[in-house]
Amino acid sequence: MKEKNHQYMKEAIKEAKISLKESGIPIGAVLVENKNIKGRGHNKLLQDDSTILHAEMDCIENAGRLKGVDYKKCTLYTTLSPCEMCSGTIILYKIPRVVMGENKTLKGPEEYLIENGVELINMNLDECKIILENFIQKNPDLWNEEIERVHD
Repeated sequence: MKEKNHQYMKEAIKEAKISLKESGIPIGAVLVENKNIKGRGHNKLLQDDSTILHAEMDCIENAGRLKGVDYKKCTLYTTLSPCEMCSGTIILYKIPRVVMGENKTLKGPEEYLIENGVELINMNLDECKIILENFIQKNPDLWNEEIERVHD
């Protein structure tokens, strides 16, 4: 299973790099059901001047309208610990498993996910930390503004 986690996390990292190339915040996600990627997404807050298009939200939206039973067979791979909004969506759609690249740069309400029956795996990958830390270092005011918007 560890090998599969790495394979799908690489796809989420590709999405994060797409966001970075678009001058966005480098966070990416993929939704996987039975070894098939159902959706891909990346953070589009800056590119689309969006208030909700975090990587996980973009990914779930891009998966289309799956049946409820299908979401229950999925794993969401995300390069960063899901925030409150994304965690709520994960619980709403009953996605049972989340694999995250890291949670040192920003930690979402992980206990809330676990309390609601979501299996949470932190791969603690340096690559995920470095890509976001480099962005923050180059764009501290922009990052602080985004963090303040949701955590103030």
